[in-house]
Amino acid sequence: MTTDDRTLQDLPADVQLALTGERTVPGIPAENYWFRRHEVAYQHIVDRCSGRELLEAGSGEGYGAALLATAATTVTCVDYDHTAVEHTRRRYPGLIVHEGNLIDLPLADDSVDTVVNFQVIEHLWDQPAFIAECARVLRPGGELLISTPNRITFSPGLDTPLNPFHTRELHAAELTELLVDGGFEVTAMLGVYHGPTLRELDARWGGSIIDAQIERALAGEEWPAELTDAVAGIAVTDFEILDTTAGAADIDASLDLLAIATRR
Repeated sequence: MTTDDRTLQDLPADVQLALTGERTVPGIPAENYWFRRHEVAYQHIVDRCSGRELLEAGSGEGYGAALLATAATTVTCVDYDHTAVEHTRRRYPGLIVHEGNLIDLPLADDSVDTVVNFQVIEHLWDQPAFIAECARVLRPGGELLISTPNRITFSPGLDTPLNPFHTRELHAAELTELLVDGGFEVTAMLGVYHGPTLRELDARWGGSIIDAQIERALAGEEWPAELTDAVAGIAVTDFEILDTTAGAADIDASLDLLAIATRR
């Protein structure tokens, strides 16, 4: 059974996760846009993780780590939230899961080949300390893979995030500076974009399928059936990940950033 075959309601009550709007989980039709937008980054890197000893720092529900475990030699998860840790242990028993702080990782120096940190760094108060911890636990030449919302498109024109759960959002130049200052070489800065199907949905819903969802949620309105069906039908293949270093797209126009960095 894959993560797509089960919903949170299939699990015992003591390991179900509260839906806060911040933790993206599989199997919830109304959250499918955000789930697929996060999932595409995991799908993009899974082959890159083949044969590696991997840490997911901030593993959340655990679906991403479970996917990466199909390729990696070992996957260790660290998350700060006790409920998420217990949930992941029950739902994905093949993973090694620790409860811990991301700026004090419970791993030895030079102990992993790859660190994955997807849609988490924008929540952290001390981002440089976290990057230093990644450098500590990575072996020389190891990779740090980070995805995060692009501040330019996520909170346009603002220094303070629109999302109250975020402490500091980054644009591509800021993320690059953070990584370089932390002892990494950024080998690629990729961007997540809407593909043709999602661009069609944008046009159909007043220019933005994202805004169509958010505006109705904020207003407490019930979604029309057409919007519900459109969101539920979104697939991971409806997103594109482009290497902006090769000039394929404008990184500042991306929805999310996906940085690939090597420990120096």
